[in-house]
Amino acid sequence: MSPESSTENRKPKTANPGLKPRALVLYGYGLNCDWETQFALAQAGADAVRVHAGDLLSHPKMLWDYHILAVPGGFSWGDEHGAGVILALRLKLALGQALIDFVEDGRLVIGICNGFQVLVNLGLLPGLPNRYGERLVALIPNDCGNFRDDWVNLKALPSACVFTQGLDTLELPIRHGEGKFYAPPMILAQLQDRGQIVLKYATPAGNPAAGRFPENPNGSLLDIAGICDATGRVFGLMPHPEAHISSYQHPAWTLDKEQCRRRGEPYREQPGPGLAIFRNAVQHVKERL
Repeated sequence: MSPESSTENRKPKTANPGLKPRALVLYGYGLNCDWETQFALAQAGADAVRVHAGDLLSHPKMLWDYHILAVPGGFSWGDEHGAGVILALRLKLALGQALIDFVEDGRLVIGICNGFQVLVNLGLLPGLPNRYGERLVALIPNDCGNFRDDWVNLKALPSACVFTQGLDTLELPIRHGEGKFYAPPMILAQLQDRGQIVLKYATPAGNPAAGRFPENPNGSLLDIAGICDATGRVFGLMPHPEAHISSYQHPAWTLDKEQCRRRGEPYREQPGPGLAIFRNAVQHVKERL
């Protein structure tokens, strides 16, 4: 019996979500931002647990113990056959319809960098109506021809995305070699019309990058850095929000500290804009528990 036709992995009739949002953070097989993602979710108020991908693949029912699924960045299966392809295939074969049921039940999914690549290969993104499971977009090699490790400015667009509510401009780091967002013109138009383009690369002033390098670090069409599905509950982005949840993570924090010293003021840690992304997710779940 195929995963798609089986009810074995679907939501149990009785759920016991508890009072605190629970988040499952995948790790293993080349994923390498799991500790940071777990910490970010914990700082945002979730009970975040790292779960090895092999354990989830072997015991798919455990998915229903959680309200948030996070697929962090890294190089899953060494990016063999394309970034995120093998992990997406393994998840699809093991979980089948359960991933779609998970989202339809009101639960949340976030894919960061390699995790974003996994979600588009799974077809959870962009998840256009009646087209869940179809691979409609891709993340392909950067136009610059090399791996980029840098900081980028982003503009949050009005959307139904749970994770970005209340955000305007933010600065996050990137580290990827296959981050160029590509889709056929018809799909791009639908994403625009439906408000599923969530984040765009921008200038420090928040103006459009307009495809210019290095503001747009990979050549993404329409400067797209992140999208959501039609429900707003599945979110994928190439920049790393877990890597800027504190001002101490920004490369300019020592300069800020020195400027505070010269003014005779103590330097105080500030929350980074990435933390708001995780707080939005946790708050969304809390309101529905």
